Amino acid sequence: MSSTIGLSSYAFFWQLSDKVAEPLTIHRALEKTAALGVELFQICDYAPLEEMTDAELKEIRATADSLRIALELGTKGIRPEHLRKFLHIAGLLGAPLLRTMFNVPGHTPTADEAAAIFTEVLPEFEAAGVKIAVETYEQVPTARILDVVRRVDSPFLGICSDPANTVAALEMPREVIDAVAPYVLNMHIKDFAFSRKEGWVGFTYSGAPLGEGLLDYDYMAGKFQPHERNINQIIEHWLPWQDSEADTVRLENQWTQQSLNFLRSK
Repeated sequence: MSSTIGLSSYAFFWQLSDKVAEPLTIHRALEKTAALGVELFQICDYAPLEEMTDAELKEIRATADSLRIALELGTKGIRPEHLRKFLHIAGLLGAPLLRTMFNVPGHTPTADEAAAIFTEVLPEFEAAGVKIAVETYEQVPTARILDVVRRVDSPFLGICSDPANTVAALEMPREVIDAVAPYVLNMHIKDFAFSRKEGWVGFTYSGAPLGEGLLDYDYMAGKFQPHERNINQIIEHWLPWQDSEADTVRLENQWTQQSLNFLRSK
């Protein structure tokens, strides 16, 4: 068993968006992933996915299969009907993991409600062999997410760790890493840094090339032991839009290659 390095659709965030003249399709993103020698792709928070027909979803699976790329899935929200919809999508894509987040507009579940929802739907996920990984992020205290995971107490419910997100809630990355370590099912890997705003009035908190920011990767990997525990590591970016489309796309591709080089060296 070992950890697989994968790319998220967030590694192609701008190239998949309508900010560029010719946005990538998921099929093209999969081709670019294969060209980089990567065998795992996480389709995460990609809105068009929800509107696709079963036939269109099966075409994505066929493209991934032809390129020998395994798929994972990501969404937001935990309403039971939403989770069941994504369980169906996961089945069509052959995805064994669904990453999600607690809150969406109109639904901010309490710990009690979240625990009840997962207890209701998890038997269906277990039957399908699909795990749910709840991401650590600034809108929900990590302690609340862990409370729910512990209460439900299922190997099919755990954590998608992303220490960068929690800084905005003044949760320090190392403390979050320590707390979630036993429950991690998936890792989002992106680096982050603060920079002074113009005139030294305040800071901007945004992405950095992997290995150049504040993410203590070695500490995190030491705690999570991804290779020993078969936890996949999914590359993302927080890349701000640059002066032009060409600069943005070039830098997005450059950060992806740098991230792959960094993780492959570990």
